[in-house]
Amino acid sequence: MENEPDHENVEQSLCAKTTEEELNKSFNIEASLSKFSYIDLDKELEFKNDLIDDKEFDIPQVDTPPTLESILNETDDEDESFVLEDPTLLNIDTIDSHSYDTSSVASSDSGDRTNLKRKKKLPDTFSLHGSVMRHSLLKGISAQIVSAADKVDAGLPTAIAVSSLIAVGTSHGLALIFGKYQNQALRLCLGSTSVGGQYGAISALSINNDCSRLLCGFAKGQITMWDLASGKLLRSITDAHPPGTAILHIKFTDDPTLAICNDSGGSVFELTFKRVMGVRTCESRCLFSGSKGEVCCIEPLHSKPELKDHPITQFSLLAMASLTKILVIGLKPSLKVWMTFPYGRMDPSSVPLLAWHFVAVHNCVNPMLAFCRGDVVHFLLVKRDESGAIHVTKQKHLHLYYDLINFTWINSRTVVLLDSVEKLHVIDRQTQEELETVEISEVQLVYNSSHFKSLATGGNVSQALALVGEKACYQSISSYGGQIFYLGTKSVYVMMLRSWRERVDHLLKQDCLTEALALAWSFHEGKAKAVVGLSGDASKRKAVVADRMVEILFHYADRALKKCPDQGKIQVMEQHFQDMVPVIVDYCLLLQRKDLLFSQMYDKLSENSVAKGVFLECLEPYILSDKLVGITPQVMKDLIVHFQDKKLMENVEALIVHMDITSLDIQQVVLMCWENRLYDAMIYVYNRGMNEFISPMEKLFRVIAPPLNAGKTLTDEQVVMGNKLLVYISCCLAGRAYPLGDIPEDLVPLVKNQVFEFLIRLHSSEASPEEEIYPYVRTLLHFDTREFLNVLALTFEDFKNDKQAVEYQQRIVDILLKVMVENSDFTPSQVGCLFTFLARQLAKPDNTLFVNRTLFDQVLEFLCSPDDDSRHSERQQVLLELLQAGGIVQFEESRLIRMAEKAEFYQICEFMYEREHQYDKIIDCYLRDPLREEEVFNYIHNILSIPGHSAEEKQSVWQKAMDHIEELVSLKPCKAAELVATHFSEQIEAVIKKLQNQVLLFKFLRSLLDPREGIHVNQELLQISPCITEQFIELLCQFNPDQVIETLQVLECYRLEETIQITQKYQLHEVTAYLLEKKGDIHGAFLIMLKRLQSKLQEITHQEENTKEDSSLKDVEDTMVETIALCQRNSHNLNQQQREALWFPLLEAMMAPQKLSSSAAPHLHAEALKSLTMQVLNSMAAFIALPSILQRILQDPVYGKGKLGEIQGLILGMLDTFNYETLLETTTSLLNQDLHWSLCNLRASVTRGLNPKQDYCSICLQQYKRRQEMADEIIVFSCGHLYHSFCLQNKECTIEIEGQTRWTCYKCRSSNKVGKLSENSSEIKKGRITPSQVKMSPSCHPSKSDPAVKKATSEPVLDPQQIQAFDQLCHLYRASSRLALLTELSQNRSSESYRPFSSSQSGPAFNSIFQNENFQLQLIPPPVTED
Repeated sequence: MENEPDHENVEQSLCAKTTEEELNKSFNIEASLSKFSYIDLDKELEFKNDLIDDKEFDIPQVDTPPTLESILNETDDEDESFVLEDPTLLNIDTIDSHSYDTSSVASSDSGDRTNLKRKKKLPDTFSLHGSVMRHSLLKGISAQIVSAADKVDAGLPTAIAVSSLIAVGTSHGLALIFGKYQNQALRLCLGSTSVGGQYGAISALSINNDCSRLLCGFAKGQITMWDLASGKLLRSITDAHPPGTAILHIKFTDDPTLAICNDSGGSVFELTFKRVMGVRTCESRCLFSGSKGEVCCIEPLHSKPELKDHPITQFSLLAMASLTKILVIGLKPSLKVWMTFPYGRMDPSSVPLLAWHFVAVHNCVNPMLAFCRGDVVHFLLVKRDESGAIHVTKQKHLHLYYDLINFTWINSRTVVLLDSVEKLHVIDRQTQEELETVEISEVQLVYNSSHFKSLATGGNVSQALALVGEKACYQSISSYGGQIFYLGTKSVYVMMLRSWRERVDHLLKQDCLTEALALAWSFHEGKAKAVVGLSGDASKRKAVVADRMVEILFHYADRALKKCPDQGKIQVMEQHFQDMVPVIVDYCLLLQRKDLLFSQMYDKLSENSVAKGVFLECLEPYILSDKLVGITPQVMKDLIVHFQDKKLMENVEALIVHMDITSLDIQQVVLMCWENRLYDAMIYVYNRGMNEFISPMEKLFRVIAPPLNAGKTLTDEQVVMGNKLLVYISCCLAGRAYPLGDIPEDLVPLVKNQVFEFLIRLHSSEASPEEEIYPYVRTLLHFDTREFLNVLALTFEDFKNDKQAVEYQQRIVDILLKVMVENSDFTPSQVGCLFTFLARQLAKPDNTLFVNRTLFDQVLEFLCSPDDDSRHSERQQVLLELLQAGGIVQFEESRLIRMAEKAEFYQICEFMYEREHQYDKIIDCYLRDPLREEEVFNYIHNILSIPGHSAEEKQSVWQKAMDHIEELVSLKPCKAAELVATHFSEQIEAVIKKLQNQVLLFKFLRSLLDPREGIHVNQELLQISPCITEQFIELLCQFNPDQVIETLQVLECYRLEETIQITQKYQLHEVTAYLLEKKGDIHGAFLIMLKRLQSKLQEITHQEENTKEDSSLKDVEDTMVETIALCQRNSHNLNQQQREALWFPLLEAMMAPQKLSSSAAPHLHAEALKSLTMQVLNSMAAFIALPSILQRILQDPVYGKGKLGEIQGLILGMLDTFNYETLLETTTSLLNQDLHWSLCNLRASVTRGLNPKQDYCSICLQQYKRRQEMADEIIVFSCGHLYHSFCLQNKECTIEIEGQTRWTCYKCRSSNKVGKLSENSSEIKKGRITPSQVKMSPSCHPSKSDPAVKKATSEPVLDPQQIQAFDQLCHLYRASSRLALLTELSQNRSSESYRPFSSSQSGPAFNSIFQNENFQLQLIPPPVTED
């Protein structure tokens, strides 16, 4: 060590001066953190919520765990050739072997594809949790790293390890050892640049538990061990692993004589350090060979000193992550594999991560292993059972929306994640809530890519390992004692959790007082996450936090007053305090500090009148919700005054009834309530403050009694008061307080007696001589009889059956009868209400009331008085209620029925008949009652269909209905028909005989037979005889001849011959023709129509010139159109001779009037007749050959001689039609031939099979046939690439084309940087965006309901592959294709029409076929068709 003095000089020169404050900031909580590690486990034991049951995800126990050898000999996925996604990532020749990858991902790798995963917006967790992490730059260490690079050529930093010292390795082979406390001074500089030139950069560091030894791994494969106390080199190991591979990881275990190393060949070795006879040796044993799967991450389980006796530590567990699976092995007492866990599908460029931590689950502390690769973190709980075996239980895993490159436990509940764009995420493990995100791109994190590519030894690594190494930063991040250290290219940063006070203070410094209070309250309630610095039991913790919250509230109140705008609108000031003051009230009440709220806070805010007003208004919702019951008298007084000033008296009333009576000035409040008509509040104060229940009633009676006694209409306010009075009486009699709550139990009997005595007083206290007896009962009966009696009924329900209660009830009833029966100023409805009330009371089984029966007879005579026609329905309804309430027993039934019939109370009659089961008489009641006569149909239907009625009763009802059938039909024909058809379809003929009136019979039959009338009866079940239908048709011909044809079209069962006779009898020629055509006598039907047409033409011919009647010409045209329609309908089924027998007579009939009129004196309607004749010719040309028509015309004796001028127009029109038909047939022939040929080619190209280039997925590189345990689909593209549908979905390789989702090839899209589909039409032609063939994996059998297997049922459109095939089809023609010609014809005809082949044209440059000088249109005549 001859260079040691130089090192000392370096140490002196590199010491950087940092202030005591900076040191405290970074490291003064290490001691406290060591305490928190104990506390953390205690808290974890208390925290049992949101934990998953161990058995829920338990990995099944294996009888014989696999050996390490069996795992190494497994046929792994890595045996297959590894195809890199983007080979340009590994262009080793372009990288300088000395310029190590120490740049920041955020700066140099911004093109990272994982950025595409950032779809979700980061939640704003700052306001919820505050700043959870404090990050500081270690200025002393950072300055010395930069100085060492400049002064002693140490090179750039490459690795960091932290214990009670901080070790930093450099690219030139030096290890710099710094202290934590003594100004972060450089303690040691281990190694030399000459050795660094031989060994390469330090690629890994590890410090043992007691911080006495340092292991350094180098880029060229060597390992050195140093004594950290003396700085001596203890061992230099060169043969521990195969030469030519870099050391990726080197880790001490808890046993200081045992370490683990992992090299760039993917192998893992166990290093055992021994000292025999003073000679230090190192023995190496291969734990895992890289030839069977490359390991790129290792993590031994380290236990804290307090857990050194934990039973799991005796196994010396080691977790290893290869490129495809996780392994957990035990090094002691003998090598054993305890678990293997495959990753599943993931991005091959993502970094495998491992991290151990002891956590408390179900009152037991056990190690938990977190591992991830990509964006899912899995948690495995490792336990040792009584037999000594290890069980691994899968816990709730964490799904992220970003790729991870580092995972660190900061304590057992909180983890810190680093994503691929250098953003830190602080996550609460149990709730999976993101507490904070921190951008650390300023660190310029060091990456270990060069060691993973093994550039120092020539790059002899697999492509898969090199790809993982692109984002590897294992050696740049180290955690110790709750602190995480990040190594940058020129700096070292430390991150740690802030204490709860610091988090609150941090928000206060940023002037976020509301957020600071919310955060402090979450600490108070124990709902905060990542809490540091709160200890003791729950009450002690709450007290500490509450004191801090009170300090913040005082500061908040001062700030609210200081920040108030001094000038401007009053609304602005009010808005300011409305935002601020409720927060103070909220938290004072939450902390149960009313003393603070109404003394110091109120005094402070009262300095500003606006703030005082807002404060008082803020109290309202708390008082109304009973969260604030007691208020100091001074505040209550101010509150009432404030609301009075603002004219908000209703609010005052609502507040008073929720207040504690002791905080009120009773006299002042009663006066105020009476002046402002706050009756609820007044009653509340009397009841609660003075136990006085009668005075409020007296006051209210004085207001509403005078106008009622005088017969005046009450004002709205008086109605409200009367309703309040009724509710108040009801509450008092029921034992409830008004307006809310309950009367004290000991006062309930007293209050009831007082209220009853008050109501039945003979006279009021200040009675005048004219006052009638029982004024209070009389007033309430006049105000609302029904409601007052309901109150009494409810009270009677509550009464116990004792002597006093019975006396009260009888007394009240006697008074009610005396007041109402002896007075004539009560309406029938009011009297009826009283007797209904009495009937209900008398009908009770335990009734003790007595009422004179003659009173009920008097009421009956009063209600049924036939002399009084007024209020007829009201009197009937009152009597019905009285009977239904049980009053029926008070009357003689025969007398009641007689009086009801006399008074035309049909509902009363129905009620009585119903009791006696005289249902047939009820039909008379309905038919006589004009208001309910239409309900008779439903009544009869219910009696006949609802079970429970006897056959005799049903028969009597039906007989009564038959007796009144004419009335029923005239009332509602369709309802009557439905009734008959439903219940007595076999008696239809009897019904018809009873209907003597022909009009009624017609209406009944139309409703019964015509389905358009809406009758809901199955005509097949009805089985009506044809003679009834024919009878209906005859009536229809009499009463509604215009609708006969329409009706015949919907009728079914009638005989044609008989019907034809009926229509001939009434001379309905059109109907006869329709029936003959239906019969099959086409010629007969045609002759009738022709005869009608000839008669109409004859009328026109004999018209004089001066009479211009367009109606007759219109009749001719209509008759001709009907005749043409008849011929057209039937010509298809006739031979040529039969067709001519129809069409030629029609043509002759139309030409006959034209023959009679000479050319010299043309007829008045000549032109119109020519036009109609042309219409006949055009129609018949479709069925009769044109030469035959011409021949027939020319053979006519009129046209056979002389000039053809008169029929020139007809012949020319026929020739034009012939030309059009020829062109149409030719075009159709062309189109059909071309379309058939093109569709055959198109189908052949679409159904061609696709041949994949490889048998593995091009994204996850897994063989598709090995994935049979997954219910997944295989997507094959025409370019030959093959994918799992799940992989394509993750890469967002779907596009929307005209509403349909299409897959796109990921590799073709990535290599060509495809943008939007619409901008890259060439991609469609090359087949990169194609419909794929989907092959289900053998284990997944698609069900009929599987949406992935269903065929699309949307509107048919050409997809890209069909468009491509159509382009190829068009190019096969050397000249212009006939299909292209027709396509352009369709385009020229309408620019807006749908163009299915538009993508095959080249836009504006597309040359028209018709502009081609060689264009020729060659037409051939259509083939001659035989007759």
